[in-house]
Amino acid sequence: MKEKHYSEFGYKVFFKLKPVLKKILRINAKGLENFPQKSGFIIASNHRSHLDPPVINIISPVPVMFLAKAELFKIPVFGWFIKKAGAIPIERGKKGANKSLIKALKLLKEGYTVGVFPEGTRAKPKEFLKPKAGIGLLISKAKVPVVPVRIEGTDDVFPKGSSFPKIGKSPIYVNVGKPIIFDENLEYEEIANNVMEEIKKL
Repeated sequence: MKEKHYSEFGYKVFFKLKPVLKKILRINAKGLENFPQKSGFIIASNHRSHLDPPVINIISPVPVMFLAKAELFKIPVFGWFIKKAGAIPIERGKKGANKSLIKALKLLKEGYTVGVFPEGTRAKPKEFLKPKAGIGLLISKAKVPVVPVRIEGTDDVFPKGSSFPKIGKSPIYVNVGKPIIFDENLEYEEIANNVMEEIKKL
């Protein structure tokens, strides 16, 4: 029996509410059939809003544990929420990054699904940032399918710098690509760049 890294009760409630949340947030998703039938894969998405992780969890058939900056865990209420959701804190420095990598690999080995944002931080509206090589390292070591996802519209509903989302302001579009298996012999930076290009194509 695998160890629980998140609030099982919380996710049960969340999954029951998914149809309602999808309607409230006006989420239009396509390519859902591309999600693997079993857990133990990586979801890689572009990132422009704090709303991106919950949107992906709403459309995903399984709970997604996201890599998140350690500073976010210190925010009252929000920090508690993402901890209960199973988020993996990324601490500054090489030692902290290695610790996060080990935790993510452990989760994947146990059959969980891990969510990553290759850009490392939120980009400006309609823009993409250069991906971090660390994402390539995780993908290379994990040896699991990577599902590329592109999200558009979350930055209109909950833009960078806003304190609260403007629910229903505009629709959110999510496109899920086909799973990719990367050659582990590729350079980490090349893997990261390839993932980002696949996201952009969607």
